[in-house]
Amino acid sequence: MNIARIASLVHKWLALLIGLQIVFWVVSGLFFTLYPIEQIRSEHLVRPTEPRPIEMGSLDFTSIRNGDGAAPIKLTVENRAYGQVVLAEFAAGEPLLIDASTLRPISPISRERAIEIARGHIMLESAPAAVERITEHLPEYRGLLPAWRVRFPEHGLAVYVAANTGAVTARRSDLWRIYDTLWALHIMDWENHENFNHPLIIIVAWLTLFSVIAGVALIPYRFRWSRKAR
Repeated sequence: MNIARIASLVHKWLALLIGLQIVFWVVSGLFFTLYPIEQIRSEHLVRPTEPRPIEMGSLDFTSIRNGDGAAPIKLTVENRAYGQVVLAEFAAGEPLLIDASTLRPISPISRERAIEIARGHIMLESAPAAVERITEHLPEYRGLLPAWRVRFPEHGLAVYVAANTGAVTARRSDLWRIYDTLWALHIMDWENHENFNHPLIIIVAWLTLFSVIAGVALIPYRFRWSRKAR
């Protein structure tokens, strides 16, 4: 069996075996080039914030404790749209969001506060279409739990607000969902959409490389046959 026949068999059968995945790679790769990642992440919908100075005042942060009486290992003072807050993190247990002016706990935040945070975070003027409390990870959200999912009618946008920190932890639009589906097909991780080092994609990548090498090896033979035909 000559080299041309071996290369032809390798190229043909490997192309039949992995051809659909190659189509997925090309289609998803084309989609990735059409939209900037900032648009996928809905960054163009985020409301710009004006910087404001932190006012420490004379508050005694040493009095901050969680429900178990433990002192925090980290304190972060932030300016939010609804005022200045302190985010206290502990060695064990959930973080605690505190009103910096009174040192009273704000978290877990209410449904109404979650709506206020979500609406203040984006530039959409419409009212939320639905608000849900999330206690388990979803295919489109694997951030801090529990969280509030505030859905808006435009762009199929969902804004996730962590209940214990009051922070916006994710934005998910219809465009993001299409991107995520194509990304899962691209890296062949159809469950978690994260792992691009698993054995299946490595094997298929090697098979694709062998198919391409076989196709390149056929080029001189194909040109020679076309000349003979003429």
